[in-house]
Amino acid sequence: MSVKAKRLFKKVVSYSGIFFFLLAAVMLWWQLHEYSLSDIAHALINIPIANLVGACLACLLGYLCLSLYDFLALRYIGAASRVSWWKWMLAGMLGFAISNNAGNAVVSGGAIRYRLYTRWRISGGDIVKMITFSGFTFFLGCSAIVIAGYFLVPTEILDRSVGASVGINTLFIICAAAVLAYLAATLFFSKKHINIGKIKFQVPTTKTALLQIILGATDSVLAGLVLYCCLLPFVHIPFGTYIGLFVIAQATGIFSQVPGGIGVFESIFLLALPDAVDKADIFGALLAYRIIYYLLPLIGVGGLFFIYEHWLRVRMKRWVNDAREIIPQIPAKIKNIKSRKK
Repeated sequence: MSVKAKRLFKKVVSYSGIFFFLLAAVMLWWQLHEYSLSDIAHALINIPIANLVGACLACLLGYLCLSLYDFLALRYIGAASRVSWWKWMLAGMLGFAISNNAGNAVVSGGAIRYRLYTRWRISGGDIVKMITFSGFTFFLGCSAIVIAGYFLVPTEILDRSVGASVGINTLFIICAAAVLAYLAATLFFSKKHINIGKIKFQVPTTKTALLQIILGATDSVLAGLVLYCCLLPFVHIPFGTYIGLFVIAQATGIFSQVPGGIGVFESIFLLALPDAVDKADIFGALLAYRIIYYLLPLIGVGGLFFIYEHWLRVRMKRWVNDAREIIPQIPAKIKNIKSRKK
């Protein structure tokens, strides 16, 4: 691929987010234009406290699960014993809290991981390996849920739209092929290396690949449970059917390049639900999901990060002050040592 073609491709990918955001905005307006803001606010307020508590608990478990992405990635590069548990938990939860809101996980979540892990003596090349490995973990988990969800989602949902049917069938084929290809690679090329530029990636073992699939799928189920708790007061849908719709909508939002999949996720989800459902109630539940799963973790984990940064700055100042007191005393101590030897 020529330099001009690469630049054109990067521009298309960058601007595709804007296109999908505008398309999602139009679809949202079309589905919600009959409802007022007060209808949506009323639906948001009407979510029972017990459901909100359940959603918050699922969110907490979900982000603890997300932090395990970093632990598994550290184990993949052979550095799990060199980083304390609270460090990889902080880096994992903060990285995903930022990337979930900002989009472009490699850039946004990768930047905060690079800042933290280089401080903890993990090399830049190993951090790239970790980010790549975590990306595969997320994709494998989503793919596993999409494959399961494809068989759980009622066929009448797919029959409503030819475009939706073609899109979901294509997504199923891609996901199934990707999972099978990855597992086959771990079986036949285990512990072999792939060179990409100056970085050498080792093909994971099949056991590690299965752990990636289980971890990624668990993460997606817990994320889906947050929204499911908010939806239950307004619509009754089997969880098996629901989780398939959730992951398909989530995957579409991620591939759209829109930060947090905002608008795209909501549009796909609203389109998939029955027409008899009050869309204002559903949108209110979706808004609650956005607040609980995206906004609250960013505030909470971000607060912990700033506390850690402040503690580190205080500690560094103390070290500097101690050094300023000790360094001037060194010549005198050296003289004393020399005089004793004489």
